[in-house]
Amino acid sequence: MPQRKDRGDDSGDVIERVVRIEARPETVFRFFTEPAEMIRWLGIEAELDPRPGGVFRIDANGVDIIRGEFVEVVENRKLVFTWGWEGGGGRVAPGSTRVEVTFEPDGDATIVRVRHFGLRGEDRKAHAEGWQHYTRRLQIVGGGGDPGPDPRAAPDVRHG
Repeated sequence: MPQRKDRGDDSGDVIERVVRIEARPETVFRFFTEPAEMIRWLGIEAELDPRPGGVFRIDANGVDIIRGEFVEVVENRKLVFTWGWEGGGGRVAPGSTRVEVTFEPDGDATIVRVRHFGLRGEDRKAHAEGWQHYTRRLQIVGGGGDPGPDPRAAPDVRHG
């Protein structure tokens, strides 16, 4: 099957990224629910408790901490979690926005759709760029590759 390029829709109040990953949904799902798998593509440290009300916390780059909680978990099919930034520097408060991720089987691959709701203005633009960057890294890792060090991480914590 031909490789689909990632695509996105940033209209309305949602940022959307869609990628095809050369792995089955049960493999790709773990990249969002297991800390060691999460930090292969996003972040340098993760605390994840994938159950409704469970913690969703990622040290994104050695400086910025993402914090929210899992809202909905349908194994290998769908995740919903809240999202925001710890500390006073960000305008997106912890848990103040919502991310929905779906995993659709496509032969031996998976179509992953990431939709981020509730962002406005510059925050919206920054997150659209961030999701584009990180879904590309997810696509590489999910297909068995190594995306290399994350250029968005602080220089003293980069790893690949």
